[in-house]
Amino acid sequence: MKRLFRPLRRLAANLVGHGIALFARFITAVRADWRGTDPAPRQRVYYANHVSNADMPMIWTVLPPNLRRQVRPVAAADYWLKTPLRAFIGPEVFNCVLVDRRPDKDAATGDPLENILAALGEGSSLILFPEGNRNMTEDPLLPFKAGLFNIAHAYPEVDLVPTWVANLTEVMPKGEVIPLPLMTTVIFGEPVHLRQGEDKDAFLSRAAAALVALKPEDHAP
Repeated sequence: MKRLFRPLRRLAANLVGHGIALFARFITAVRADWRGTDPAPRQRVYYANHVSNADMPMIWTVLPPNLRRQVRPVAAADYWLKTPLRAFIGPEVFNCVLVDRRPDKDAATGDPLENILAALGEGSSLILFPEGNRNMTEDPLLPFKAGLFNIAHAYPEVDLVPTWVANLTEVMPKGEVIPLPLMTTVIFGEPVHLRQGEDKDAFLSRAAAALVALKPEDHAP
């Protein structure tokens, strides 16, 4: 019976994905600005600022369809498995790599870095938020977690593309569930790679600086 429903769920996931992309474009007129690279079919980690639950869908939406099929967002299991609807959208529509943010829990999803590296080993590209949590401060970015450095060390050939999502604090203000109709831009910068002999702190500082450099001057964090 499960085999019978599997193609139907896949079809439903594809239809929902198209619907999400159309909705995002209708509400925000979201567009891509490939400023430091181009949408080439290379294995990449798109690492981005994180101010809203809509960040990931916006990045996913502006990727060309041929790239989108190979890109897996890294997302929190405790959020995406909380309800049956989210459990369908996260794992099946977006094909998320689920990680557990609760260190005090026995995570059924396994070690976060192990899952991420396994996805890269399978040839997937990723969307990653190295701050870990949404930035609700006045600073452009929260300090980066070590994950981005570990990825760069394990897969030095993979492009790490800084990706700034602009205007989402205005589109999705804190506490609101319905987005406001404002234009959003996703800016892709020049890929970053780990330099020979570069330590974790130096690399993360340089990667964060490359991301902040993409922020429009009139854009709040």
